[in-house]
Amino acid sequence: MQTYLMAFVIGGLICVLGQLLMDLTPLTPAHVLVLFVVLGGVLSGLGLYQPLVDIGGAGATVPLPGFGHSLVSGTIEEINKVGLWGIFTGAVKAAAAGITAAIVFALAIALVFNPKG
Repeated sequence: MQTYLMAFVIGGLICVLGQLLMDLTPLTPAHVLVLFVVLGGVLSGLGLYQPLVDIGGAGATVPLPGFGHSLVSGTIEEINKVGLWGIFTGAVKAAAAGITAAIVFALAIALVFNPKG
């Protein structure tokens, strides 16, 4: 039960922060998206995002900063395995499932619904 609660709290706080950024600043949703992915990557590179993942679980990995964390942590892991070549392969391997799901679901939605003209 506590795992679900912490995922809800951490994920909710990330979403509240994003909403506040859009409501109180001139940032657009696209700016916030990029900011969150980059922030997740930077915090992961500094070793500060993994403790949040340990506490919040899916509440920290599913939102946009979690994608940045996934890219950076996958890259670091791959660099430790294969050396510098991991810079080019680590992020792709770490995020492959999420990217594939996004493409497949986008294609399915595009085939089912008619665009507004």
